[in-house]
Order: sequence, then structure tokens, then C-alpha cells
Amino acid sequence: MNLSLIAYELLVILVFFLGGIIGFYIRRYISESKIGGAEKEANRIKEMAVQEAELKSKDIIAKAREEAVKIKNDVDRELKNRKLEIQKLETRLLQREESIEKKIEAVDKRERAIFQKEEEIRKMREALARQYEKHKQELLRIANLTEEEARRELFAKLEEELKVDLSKKIKEYEDKLKEMEKQKAQEIIATAIQRSAVDFVSESTITVVPLPNDEVKGRIIGREGRNIRTFESLTETELIIDDTPEAVVISSFDPIRREVARLTLEKLIIDGRIHPSRIEELYEKAKEEMEEKILEEGEKAISELNLGDMPKELVKLIGRLKFRTSFGQNVLQHSLEVSSLAGIIASELNMNHQIARRAGLLHDIGKAIDKETEGPHALIGADILRKYGENEDIVHAIASHHYDIPLERPLDFIIQASDAISASRPGVRNESIEQYIKRIEELEKIATSFDGVEKAYALQAGREVRVFVKPDSIDDSVLPKLAYDIAKKIENDIVYPGQIKVLVVRESKALGYAK
Repeated sequence: MNLSLIAYELLVILVFFLGGIIGFYIRRYISESKIGGAEKEANRIKEMAVQEAELKSKDIIAKAREEAVKIKNDVDRELKNRKLEIQKLETRLLQREESIEKKIEAVDKRERAIFQKEEEIRKMREALARQYEKHKQELLRIANLTEEEARRELFAKLEEELKVDLSKKIKEYEDKLKEMEKQKAQEIIATAIQRSAVDFVSESTITVVPLPNDEVKGRIIGREGRNIRTFESLTETELIIDDTPEAVVISSFDPIRREVARLTLEKLIIDGRIHPSRIEELYEKAKEEMEEKILEEGEKAISELNLGDMPKELVKLIGRLKFRTSFGQNVLQHSLEVSSLAGIIASELNMNHQIARRAGLLHDIGKAIDKETEGPHALIGADILRKYGENEDIVHAIASHHYDIPLERPLDFIIQASDAISASRPGVRNESIEQYIKRIEELEKIATSFDGVEKAYALQAGREVRVFVKPDSIDDSVLPKLAYDIAKKIENDIVYPGQIKVLVVRESKALGYAK
């Protein structure tokens, strides 16, 4: 800053010096070139030059002073900013130093605590070692065992204790998983039931055919009963003609035969010509119509579920289920509901719902011909589907849905559960209160007939039997065998829909007193 002022002052002096030199040369020039008035002009020019030099020097000095002030202000501001930055850095350094000191103190405390813990552990180990040695010597003295024998015995005991603890943990986790699985299964099944709930009407083994008048009854019977005998012989049904006004009853356990007989009788009534040859003729026509109706019912079921193409013979078997009942429940209607339930459950489990629906519809296909073929309907159905090249997963699910073969694949469990849900819904199957009570009593009687059983209760409308055994007579290891034996005896002695769960319970208590 001082250097700049000196420079400006030197510049002013230089200007004055130059002005003097210029004036000198001008005067010299004027004195040499002009005489008289030239000297006056020279003086005037000199004065003007002096004045101009003074003005310029003042202007230069003023500008120099302003520039000096500006430079001074900039320098002051820069110094101030630097001071602030230095103060901030000092503050940060102080804070870091404090933080480092605190961390060092914490580390020191931890080291001291660790050292103390190590010392305590060392002392505990020494104490345990002394105690262990004392107990070892005592055991050797008491049991008269060698050190190797004592070590083996001790390790065996420790291993047994660990097994017990591990078994408890495994049991806890298994119980938790089972509870979670149970909740998820309940949610899926509840959703499936809610979305597929339909009304059921129980079917019977008789069909009532209205008549235009009671005179037709005599014509149906015919001379010496030849018409009714021909009718019953052809249709393999029983025709009941009693005092019921303007109606006759066709009775048969075979719904298809009963339906053919109904069609035949209705055609005879409309035709009016009732004699053995006409009965035979119209019976053949009714059979043809029945075949068409069976095929139509099968195609309708497949179309309703959108299951694609199936062999014609398989479609006919599905249609025959329309005229088949199980405990009063229409089998085709039951199969449609099982198909719907299986599709919903499969969707909830991210499985192929189309295959599940197809298996649900076909699961009771064996009932279409079970009266004509030996064996359980599940295995009959599996053989039929295998013959027509059906998917092996579907075949296995159908063969296993009544436990004729073990349940193995996911689809097996879905079909079995869907079948049980459909069959066990309240009001679905026609069963009198007397039959229900009788089955409950039989279940409890079978369970209590085994040795060691204290009491038994049939729960959930006979779907579960809870058996309580005497803890002093029955050991835990025997419980699975007892449950299996009770279930087998129920299977052999009682006819029931769906499945029955057998739960065997053993309760033991231990009492001790501290004195």
C-alpha cells in the first residue's frame, strides 16, 4: 500500500520535471525564432502547460488514493474472512479432540471391564475345575469307576440332557409351524367354501309319475299283470301302484334305470297303447334318449368348468354321475363343487388351477360304473382315466382321495380336502338323526373297547374321536399304535362318509413337596 503512494508521488514529480523540460525547450525555441511578442506567447503557453500538469497530477493523485483505499478495503475483508475460517477450523479441531478423548475414555473403560470379566471368568474356571475335580474324585470313590469309565458315563448323561433340550426346541418349532400351517389352511378352505357355496337337495330312490286319471293304472297293470311284469322285467325297477290318486311310483336304487323307466312310462301314457310289445319298443327309445341326455349332461359339466376336450366315452361317464347318488347327494353336483373348491385352493397355493378343477370333476368317475366293476371307486376311476391317457398327477390324486393309496403329491391333498369339504357340509347328505346318534355311539363304543382307554368322545358331528387313556396303563410310545388300531376298527365296522380323525390323549402328572 505505501509503495503505491510513493509510485504516484514519483509520477507527479516526473510530470513536473517533464513540464519543466518542455517549458525550457519552448522558451528556447521562442527566444531563438521570435523576437519581442514571441516571449509573451511563450509565457502564456508555459502557464497553460503548468496549469494542465497540475490538473493531471491532481487527478492522478485522486485516482491513486481511491485505488489505494479500495485495495486496503479488499485486503481488510480478505483478512477478516481468513480469520473467521481459522476460527472455525480451530473450533472443529477442538471438538474432534474432545470426541477422541471421550472415545479413548470409553475404550479404556471397556478394556478395564473386559479385563475384570476375564479375571472373573478365569476365577470361575478355576473354581469349576476344582469343583469338577472334586466331584470326579468323589464319583470315582463312590462308584469305584476308572477315570475313563466315569468320563464316558458323564458324557452320556450330558448327551442325554442335550437331546432332551434339543427335542423340546424342535417340538416348539414344529408346534409353531403346525399352527401357522393350520391357520393358512383354514383361511384357504374358508375362502374356498365361501366362494363355492351352493344349495343341495337330497335325492331319494323313488320317482313319482303323475297320471291323467286312475283308469290308466289298470291298463298299466294289464290282463293278469302281464304289462307291469314286462315293464319291471325290462326296466329292472319296481312299479308301485297303490291308492295314491293319479300317480304311480317307480322304485330303484339305480337312478339311470329309474330315469329310463320314467321316460318309458311317460311315453306309454302319452301313446295310450300299453301292451308288452309296445312297452319294449318305447323302452328302447327311452334308452336312446337317456344316452343322449347322459352325453348332454357330461358336455354341459365340462363346458361349465371350461375344461377343454375329453374323449366321448369319458364325457358319457361324467354324464352318468348326474343319475348317481351317494348318501342322497347327487354325485355330479358333488363333483362340480369339488372341482370348484379344488380350483380355488390351487389358485391360493399358486398351483395349476385348471388341472385341479379337472381332477375335482373326475375324482368320483369310478362311481359311474362301480356297480358293474369290483373294487373301490377311487381305484376304478384311476384305471379308467389311465386308459384314456389322463394326466398322471390327476390319476394319482383320484386313486388316493380315499386313502386307497398313500397321499403323496400336492394335488392329492387338494382333492382329498375338497372332497371332504363338499361331503361334510351341513345338509348335504341325507342322514336321519337316529342314524347320526347311532354312529356317534358306535364310534365311542369302539374306542372304549380297547384296553387302557378311560373314556372317548365323538366330536364335530362324528368327524373326530377324542380318546383319553389311563396314563398308568398306557405309555407314550404306544399311542400311535393305539390310534392306528382304533382307526382300523372304525373303518372295518362302520360305514360313514368322508373321514374320521382319531386323537389319542395321555395326561400324566407328577407331584412333589419341598420340606
